[in-house]
Amino acid sequence: MSAGFEKRKKLAYVARRYYLEDRKQSDIARELGVSRPLVSRMLSEARELGIVEITVHEPGTRAARMLDRLRAASSVRGGILVEDGADNDATNRLLSQGAVELLHQLGARRLGVGWGYLIGQLVTWLEENPQPSSAVTDICPLVGNASIPARNYQSNENVRLMAQQLGAVPHFLYLPALPEGLEEKQILCSTEVYRRILQQWEALDTALVNIGDYPSSPDFASLVRYGGLLQRQRACGRMLIYYFNEAGTVIQSEQDFAIQIPIDVLKRCPNIIGVCSANTSAKALGGALKSGFFTHIVARQDLVRGLLEQ
Repeated sequence: MSAGFEKRKKLAYVARRYYLEDRKQSDIARELGVSRPLVSRMLSEARELGIVEITVHEPGTRAARMLDRLRAASSVRGGILVEDGADNDATNRLLSQGAVELLHQLGARRLGVGWGYLIGQLVTWLEENPQPSSAVTDICPLVGNASIPARNYQSNENVRLMAQQLGAVPHFLYLPALPEGLEEKQILCSTEVYRRILQQWEALDTALVNIGDYPSSPDFASLVRYGGLLQRQRACGRMLIYYFNEAGTVIQSEQDFAIQIPIDVLKRCPNIIGVCSANTSAKALGGALKSGFFTHIVARQDLVRGLLEQ
């Protein structure tokens, strides 16, 4: 082997010990029996020869590149990607902040809001960080109220609190998300209460919709509403209480008695923001993006990077 090759090999060894194994220059010098200044010169030479390449990622640059790739591959026009926090709660706070920031960027005025853990976290963040200068004028729920006590699924209460912190007018849906069955749903959807909320849904300029996994907790009576359809069509994710598979197909059932914004009305909304929580899987996000519903997303950078690398 040539002397030049041996030299480059030695430079690569020193660079690996310093940059990848986090060894001090003084430790490397003792190991090789040379002076510390010589190790420093070797590291400089390794950079000059291209053995070491140093890349500086400016804040936001990586996220911008990932959003560019999503725009090229899906219906997404933009969004906000956040770094992971110290734990899931910290990450969800960052995602909540990102969702509110995106509403500002879009100039959302007539806002529809879904439900779920991240939506509940967003309400909590707004209570701690009121936004009285928000452009939002009207806000309404996209799904009826759940019978479970968890605050995350109390649609009207979440809308009331968000409206309070955004300086908006709340519009409520005084109907259950899951009535007793199809017959009761048909009766409820013929009422003036439903007609008023339908008018609100049709006037929305922005919808804020959770993207979650399937199976999900709570289960939202999925077996009664769908039978074995979700399993047969390989459901992988949920938005509101609609389910979709990895191909992005929203799974429809003639037995579905849930009261939520009709899928065709949601599809017509100009801005549909899909918000992932700290626990949303790449499979669920991938299916959601393939559905073609979402114009914007709020998600973890690592989640999106994992999806793009698949």
